[in-house]
Amino acid sequence: MNLPCAASPRPRRACTKRAAGLPGAALPNALLPGALALGVLLLGALAPAPPAQAKSSDRNQPMTLDSDNSDCSQLADANSRCVFTGGVVIVQGTLDIRAERAEILQRSGETEQVILTGKQASMKQEMDDGTTMNARADRIVYEPKKETLTLTGNYQVDSPRGSNSGQRMVYDMASGQMRSGGDGSRVRTVIQPRQPAATPDAPGSGG
Repeated sequence: MNLPCAASPRPRRACTKRAAGLPGAALPNALLPGALALGVLLLGALAPAPPAQAKSSDRNQPMTLDSDNSDCSQLADANSRCVFTGGVVIVQGTLDIRAERAEILQRSGETEQVILTGKQASMKQEMDDGTTMNARADRIVYEPKKETLTLTGNYQVDSPRGSNSGQRMVYDMASGQMRSGGDGSRVRTVIQPRQPAATPDAPGSGG
């Protein structure tokens, strides 16, 4: 398996050069759809306002992963585990994900979990309508096979349409269902009012 910066810690510069110089090789092929979907799912995690579409051209861009250190190990039964630490930055087009630690687990060549942690893990991405969506949480877990995204620990999702915050949110990609709370904590949702249309000046008025 050709995993990035494999097996031993490397300086940031060496890791970045390899990632940036080989589009699509910064992460194993099986990780690319999952990592991009992580951003797309986060962008859909704002309730109850309908989400804008994520930048559609991002999925055709190369993805790079930059970190201070990496440690990749081959586990039993063709499983693998990669841990990236120290200013982890994942970029694909306008998608920008940042965390102090990223752990990627694979089973039989398929991505099972992408775990982002830090104080706090964050992401931002431009929408097709030109606005920007931002999200952050103490821990973000994406499970491609289950098609779920879980934000835990002081999560916050913001866009010009509104915001949603709390301690835990689970987003179901297949159904579009978003479940918040249930752990005894409260959830706060703020919906921004529609901006009124500009009123033309009356004839004869001026200044």
